[in-house]
Amino acid sequence: MSGRALRLTWVQPEDLVGHELRQAAQDGRDAAPIERRWLAAGGRAAPERAGASPGPGDPALRPLAERLLDELALLPAPSADREPTGLDTIRAACPEWPAPPPAGTAAADRLVLESRLHAGWLGRAAGCVLGKPVEKLPLAGIRALAGATGNWPLDEWFTARGLPAELTAAHPWNRRSAATSLAENIDGAPEDDDLNYPLLGLLLLHRHGHGFATADVAGLWLDELPAGRTFTAERVAYRNLLAGIEPPATASHRNPFREWIGAQIRADVFGWTHPGDPAAAAELAHRDAVLTHTSNGVYGAMFVAATVAAAAGGGQDVHGCLRAGLSVVPPDSRLAAAVRLGVATARELPAPGDFDTVVDRLHARYADHHWVHVLPNAALLAAALTHADGDFTASICRAVSGGWDTDSNGATAGSVAGLLAGSPTALPARWTAPLKNRLATSVAGFDGIGFDELAALTLEVVA
Repeated sequence: MSGRALRLTWVQPEDLVGHELRQAAQDGRDAAPIERRWLAAGGRAAPERAGASPGPGDPALRPLAERLLDELALLPAPSADREPTGLDTIRAACPEWPAPPPAGTAAADRLVLESRLHAGWLGRAAGCVLGKPVEKLPLAGIRALAGATGNWPLDEWFTARGLPAELTAAHPWNRRSAATSLAENIDGAPEDDDLNYPLLGLLLLHRHGHGFATADVAGLWLDELPAGRTFTAERVAYRNLLAGIEPPATASHRNPFREWIGAQIRADVFGWTHPGDPAAAAELAHRDAVLTHTSNGVYGAMFVAATVAAAAGGGQDVHGCLRAGLSVVPPDSRLAAAVRLGVATARELPAPGDFDTVVDRLHARYADHHWVHVLPNAALLAAALTHADGDFTASICRAVSGGWDTDSNGATAGSVAGLLAGSPTALPARWTAPLKNRLATSVAGFDGIGFDELAALTLEVVA
């Protein structure tokens, strides 16, 4: 029998070596001798944007790739001491780690909180859908597509109406998303991993409560998450689970994506369910994140969970929420530096017309990072939220217009800004009406669910 060869993305050892070499350089690990051996044998650099190299590699390279991945893991990293992964060590490294709310502090009125959570879900979905058609596109392509339809600075859904054919040929929409996420075809919220993971987090809390273990996350994934719906670090960890490797080794074994954005996109639900308690939200996010990520990849999740928890609690503006997020991140880490850079650059250039310059500076700083790495995306998220100053439309549009992982950043920005808005009616109808209170998903039991129902289910597991 003959047929086209399967190129499974994100797990081919011969593709992973290039990504690990890049991560080693960013960590300050001396991988030059290993890189020379890899290139001399005919190995390739990491794919720039895709999950697999364009064509099949030499089968003889696979054993070498596996050996080199193991050798790279043994190289000492100068950043290791200031970027721990263990929760106790992280907490000890954070001098401003937030105290728990005073005993007896009353939770927000349940109806008020449910409305706020509803806005958070809607905001996350709207920001995600806005970013879907331009995911993977370079920054120049995003600007060109929006600008050609008079939508720059970005202020509306992307559209293909009126676009010159040569422009869409030069900058094609994301092929999986364009049919469901342009202004002319949005019909409810389409499926996306940025929306599937909050559903899985909700299932996790309903089944195991707030005391869940990382092994419970792994078991839930094996029961409910198709392997083909995972990407980057999540797919590697899934592969490791099937190979009999247990958490937290699932996060580090031949996983060059362990400091990418995947854990960060899973963290909102822990903030939604711990309103006003950033520390508790960060601790749950850590427990979830270490299945797939280490150090900065884990910090991204903790940062978002704490930021979202502060927003869910009410009483703080977006700047206070970002400070709460930063308080659970080791201050000498690269993730903390990225967040501080995003905030400072946005403050330095606060005018609405200045945001392109903010973005250009961040892209110059992180030009050597993959578009899904947590560091550039955390910097952009912090910059977008700071620059928008709590405005919902500005928050999601700035996050998406900055490029990199557009749907993930739009989703998180929308979640935070939605919570700050406080209710679904406070969100502009042009963002919520096309979603039709309907979410598509392959997570069993949730397909077609409304965001109002999701808010009620979330409220049931609020701590």
